[in-house]
Amino acid sequence: MNPGDRTPVMADVARLAGVSHQTVSRVVNGHPNVREETVLRVRRAIDELGYHRNPTARALVTRRTNVLGVIAFDTTLFGPAQTLAGIERAAREEGYFLSMVTLDDVSPDGVVAAADYLVQQSVEGCVAIAPQRSLVEALAAVRGPRPLVAVEGGEGSGLPVVCVDQVQGSYDAVRHLLALGHSTVHHIEGAPLWLESEARVVGWRRALTEAGAPIPEPLQGDWSPRSGYELGRRLVARRAAGERVTAVFVGNDQMAIGLLRALYEAGLRVPGDVSVVGFDDVPEAEFLTPSLTTVFQDFAQVGKESLALLLGEIDAQRNGSAASSRAGRRVVPARLRIRGSSGPPPP
Repeated sequence: MNPGDRTPVMADVARLAGVSHQTVSRVVNGHPNVREETVLRVRRAIDELGYHRNPTARALVTRRTNVLGVIAFDTTLFGPAQTLAGIERAAREEGYFLSMVTLDDVSPDGVVAAADYLVQQSVEGCVAIAPQRSLVEALAAVRGPRPLVAVEGGEGSGLPVVCVDQVQGSYDAVRHLLALGHSTVHHIEGAPLWLESEARVVGWRRALTEAGAPIPEPLQGDWSPRSGYELGRRLVARRAAGERVTAVFVGNDQMAIGLLRALYEAGLRVPGDVSVVGFDDVPEAEFLTPSLTTVFQDFAQVGKESLALLLGEIDAQRNGSAASSRAGRRVVPARLRIRGSSGPPPP
């Protein structure tokens, strides 16, 4: 075909390669039962014509669009942003495209509107990054025509869920500090009504309870370095008033960075006077002074597990057995990474 001619179609490829339309279709879809010389001839014709598959026509034939929906909330934060990146990477590796809606309104009406929008984009199923309890409750009330998987969706929602083991990660962090000899561990928790924040409090409290250690009142943060800094100044004031504050487990690394600044301004050494452990393992964590002990979340694995669970839901629905996997749940381990910010308490 000459430049400026119409867009080539599969019949043009078949004519140039001297094969049937069905043979071209088999080559394009990677069917194994095609002779190698025929495959090479078809691919040469494809390259010569500049042929590209028409996804709309393919969807009409296969009833599959290879498009998945993502419902997300506050992707400016490290956790949701990395979760989204992990899902996108996993989808791309499996040959899927993503259509995304970012929510400002996590009310049931807002969630329903987002789900309806994605259905209009002909998605085969949806992944919802659902770190807030209100969002999970709204998602659980959605009974749309497409399968839905919630990431960090908590328990008891009835939705298929993929999550990081926040409780175990927090438990391991606190046990690490107790094993170093600290009599207790203070906690700066994340934003209220966030499932991750609640789960990390559970792990922190469980470790202290099992050790028979005192359980200080946790301080309520909002995930930001500013809140870590301000709450750090409150901990410094408690130390000045005679309270023994030698170890702090912080709900995320951004707040831990704020805490480190507050301790530095107060002339306190980390870990000589106060040990600090964060959560997330942001890229900057190992380059801080001192490097930050923190809990690593494998967001790439979360993406893979989310996609695998969603594709299983899609297949189950296509086979008429979607209800059998509604309670599916996959948990990705969290791993403590010990660095320079944690050490024994001062004498």
